[in-house]
Amino acid sequence: MKIAYFDCFSGASGDMILGALMDAGLPLEQLKGELAKLGLSHYDLQVTKAVKKGISGSQALVTIEQDHHHHHHRHLSHITEIINRSGLAADIKGDSLRIFNRIAEAEAKVHNTTVEHIHFHEVGAMDSIIDVVGAVIGIKALGIDKIYCSPLHVGSGTVSCAHGILPVPAPATAELVKGKPIYATEVQGELLTPTGAAILTTLAESFGPMPPMTVEAIGLGAGTSDPAIANLLRVFIGGTGLSDASYEIEQTAVIETAIDDMDPQVFDYLFEKILALGALDVYCESVQMKKNRNGILMTILCSPERIAELSGFLFEETTTIGLRWRMDNRIKAQRKNTVVTTRFGEVHCKLAQLNTKVINVKPEYDDCKRLALEHNVPLKTVMEEARAKANEMRIQGNFSEDDHL
Repeated sequence: MKIAYFDCFSGASGDMILGALMDAGLPLEQLKGELAKLGLSHYDLQVTKAVKKGISGSQALVTIEQDHHHHHHRHLSHITEIINRSGLAADIKGDSLRIFNRIAEAEAKVHNTTVEHIHFHEVGAMDSIIDVVGAVIGIKALGIDKIYCSPLHVGSGTVSCAHGILPVPAPATAELVKGKPIYATEVQGELLTPTGAAILTTLAESFGPMPPMTVEAIGLGAGTSDPAIANLLRVFIGGTGLSDASYEIEQTAVIETAIDDMDPQVFDYLFEKILALGALDVYCESVQMKKNRNGILMTILCSPERIAELSGFLFEETTTIGLRWRMDNRIKAQRKNTVVTTRFGEVHCKLAQLNTKVINVKPEYDDCKRLALEHNVPLKTVMEEARAKANEMRIQGNFSEDDHL
């Protein structure tokens, strides 16, 4: 599987994403040929080399003939029509429209209106269409299956726009990065634009450290400004050594805390609540802490979006006064859920697969426990029969597509 990892150490913009993809090997003529399917005219797209703080990258330059684009406005419906009537592939249309819809939704919330009333200035709309659709075209043309992204450097200070002087990140950008990891440094200026934020937050699988990969190409896209940091966006493209058919890869957050002054009975309550809050897993280990006190190390696996909620829960419900968290990469087998009918009743089962081979069958414990108590039979009897029924269905090929997670 081929993946791309965007390293946003200096933020990101639409033209920086285009420049990075071309720097990584996307042919300009191929990109222009695909963009021509939009049926737009009176613009040109070129790429040139630019040096930022001594580092060379590619700068995408969109030139629009001002005589043909005055002060008219385009609404989301106009952009949707342009994309839908184009000769682009269906998946390119779909991803492009998802990005534009997110931009419109963010702008609508900021301006307290509806997406139907959001308008894009004619020149800005042309830029955005080329940047957004061009980025989607480039990703598909380079054969990239999945996108991952670093935390987003947004910049600091203020930015001047049509509405006046606004704080960084701009309000629409702030809406677009909700739930994603961002940070600011002393670098002044807008590093992350709404278009750049929309593209990456819509297409990226997750945000965090670089996942395991064999790098085949590196591209650097140059921006138009010159802040204190090199105004470049870096993309790494390569293979994971894993195929979609056999494994799934994702990035998860890990939250840890060591506790030595709490009633151990409370952990039963904590486990139930933590899993109910959406944690992927939670477990505890015995540890020896300072002053030779016995303690419990609690570890929680969760999606990055759950860090704040789960951390708040731990502070409120436990005696901890400090937590650690980090991002980890996770490789997992594909999973499938099914229901089997035993002589005691129905049991949910989880199957783990590599390619089409089932490598593990696990009956749902709560179902088996309930049936064992109802029928006054050994728990292992119910579990063994459920596992046997699931294996029988697997051999006979009776699993449907609806059984997939």
